[in-house]
Amino acid sequence: MRRVNPESQRVTPAPGSAPGSAAVAAVRRLAVPGGILLAVAAAFAYVAAVDPNEPGHYPACPLLRHTGLYCPGCGGLRSAHAVVHGDLGAALGANALAVLGYLVFAVLWTVWVVRTARGRPMRVDPGPPLLWSLGALLLVFTVVRNLPFGGWLHP
Repeated sequence: MRRVNPESQRVTPAPGSAPGSAAVAAVRRLAVPGGILLAVAAAFAYVAAVDPNEPGHYPACPLLRHTGLYCPGCGGLRSAHAVVHGDLGAALGANALAVLGYLVFAVLWTVWVVRTARGRPMRVDPGPPLLWSLGALLLVFTVVRNLPFGGWLHP
């Protein structure tokens, strides 16, 4: 909070406030979204450097290994590797749902940063209808990719 001295028309800080405290508060507010972005960027950088298409770098999906069924996450690492290398077609072919997830994360993270920078809290309250819809989407994706006509969804 600042007071204006009418005699000199100079802005003087209010008692108890430090100069630049608004900037420090903004940096503190953005520390958590920045940390999340750093962690996600580090994970994508690792997947970009260590190719999941090479056998032996990552463990196999336990569901695929023991049952032969593709889970909703199968192909997610290959998808991330392709996204980082700019091959959207290969990313969609490896796991289209993961690509959608990357996009949703990017949008939500951007909204979070903008709201946080403006001093507004980010509130995500999806509610039961959205959660049930997401569960149904995962279930349908999993079932279709394991049916004979869903071969185009295999990683």
